[in-house]
Amino acid sequence: EVQLVESGGGLVQPGGSLRLSCAASGFTFSRYAMSWVRQAPGKGLEWVSGISSGGGSTYYADSVKGRFTISRDNVKNTLYLQMNSLKPEDTAVYYCAKFKYGSSWYDKATDYWGQGTQVTVSS
Repeated sequence: EVQLVESGGGLVQPGGSLRLSCAASGFTFSRYAMSWVRQAPGKGLEWVSGISSGGGSTYYADSVKGRFTISRDNVKNTLYLQMNSLKPEDTAVYYCAKFKYGSSWYDKATDYWGQGTQVTVSS
């Protein structure tokens, strides 16, 4: 059974940092591209960042470019999102999503999502 479990969310002041983790199990993690997607209160889904299966290619939404860094550890089967210089508009539930085999950031065809972790940026 595929499982994606996010952690690391919380309340942080503007300008602060958080590191999200997504522990993956039930599939061969190193074979699949992965992504972070967020949903702010009352808004639709926003694709935040993506990473290729080997980690060599990364992708970012313009809204987070230069502030967020996606990475993965294919030994620990874990996806990460380092978030720096956080802004109130980054407040959202952040989801880890697994792309279908052969899919990537460009077609965004996913098949499994985690339950999400809440990030709140507020003073």
